[in-house]
Amino acid sequence: MQPAFLRSDLSGLPIRRGKVRDVYDLGDRLLIVATDRISAFDWVLPTGIPDKGRILTQLSRFWFDRLAVTHHLLSTELESVELPADAPREALAGRITLVRKTQVFPVECVVRGYLSGSGWKEYQKSGTVCGIALPAGLRESDRLPEPIFTPATKAESGHDENIAFEQMCAIVGEETAVELRRLSLQIYQQACEYASTRGIIIADTKFEFGDENGQIILIDEVLTPDSSRFWPQDQYRPGGGQPSFDKQFVRDWLEQTHWDKNSPPPPLPDDIVGKTRGKYIEAYELLSQQSFAGKW
Repeated sequence: MQPAFLRSDLSGLPIRRGKVRDVYDLGDRLLIVATDRISAFDWVLPTGIPDKGRILTQLSRFWFDRLAVTHHLLSTELESVELPADAPREALAGRITLVRKTQVFPVECVVRGYLSGSGWKEYQKSGTVCGIALPAGLRESDRLPEPIFTPATKAESGHDENIAFEQMCAIVGEETAVELRRLSLQIYQQACEYASTRGIIIADTKFEFGDENGQIILIDEVLTPDSSRFWPQDQYRPGGGQPSFDKQFVRDWLEQTHWDKNSPPPPLPDDIVGKTRGKYIEAYELLSQQSFAGKW
């Protein structure tokens, strides 16, 4: 196992760094490099998860290939990009995405099929999720009568903020908001039907969309453990939190430390890094039906 890849530097190319991805501007296209950075509680942790960026890249590619939706992906092959001579090609292999550039809609398109996370917290107080009234008596992790669309504002740092659909209409226009909702629910349904055949429940997920010459297309990562809650079907027990295929090991460990969440977080111990990496790989292999080990 190689060390975690925490930062890319491609000389001469304009860059914007997110929590996990480094995005390079190639003019009419973007080059996205998925690093092994991991965030929790709105902090990027000092310790990365080896191969995490590759897993996210390859799982997104799997979904883009599978879903019946127009998207921004052009290639995930190194040979498709003219890289600077000093680029670390071996480290970049498996973690680059060449995409069409779009005008990004400034909302997160969240779909929830189960009552969890911030939705569960709101439901306990008011019986609603993002203002949508739900039946009384639901338990944590219960399946909802039908999936609901709960948009959020996009935050460069800190938490995304849940908003009502009417607020989304004010941001992007009613016609666009209606179409983004339709597409999000359609993609979620497609993904859930497939994932259930692989033993995975997609409890919720978030999508991003962009406008390319008047056409709405799916962008960013899609249906990964970073953007979704994946639960093992055979362990599903409503009435509490669920085991998951994501960074829950990291969150749980941080909660047990003395970290105050207002200062730089502590480094992760090796066993937490290893367990988290294993969960990401397990999700990839279950969904893609391909082995990850030794791919690079």
